[in-house]
Amino acid sequence: MARPIKYYIVAADALPEIFVKVAEAKRMMQTGEADTVGAATRLAGISRSAFYKYKDSVQPFNDMKAEHIITFYAMLKDTAGVLSGVLALFASSGANILTINQSIPTNGCAAVTISAETSRMEESLEQLMGSVIALEGVLRFEILAG
Repeated sequence: MARPIKYYIVAADALPEIFVKVAEAKRMMQTGEADTVGAATRLAGISRSAFYKYKDSVQPFNDMKAEHIITFYAMLKDTAGVLSGVLALFASSGANILTINQSIPTNGCAAVTISAETSRMEESLEQLMGSVIALEGVLRFEILAG
């Protein structure tokens, strides 16, 4: 059984420089300042291999007191009830779903993004994420923006 992922909020100045540079490269790609991974990593001053090693583990975090809208990314098995189970966990946590976008399933999986207003959640974000990841049929679940 896989260990649940733990998340920490850490000030950028306390992180090793590589994490900050990976986050910067990701930001450049999202904003269009760089159109490829190669361009973003060159501008950030890191190698492509370092970017790929850490890209899934480094996420910028906006001040949750200022903004309570978080966009989640999920990769779900194309099985009846999987998305419904994810949405039920959001509802029971007190999160208010604003948008749901799902790709057409290919190879038995569908990519889903869910944006939710989280200011009235009755459990922590870490608890919600752990519950969703534990659902059968959820292959990947992470914060995309927020």
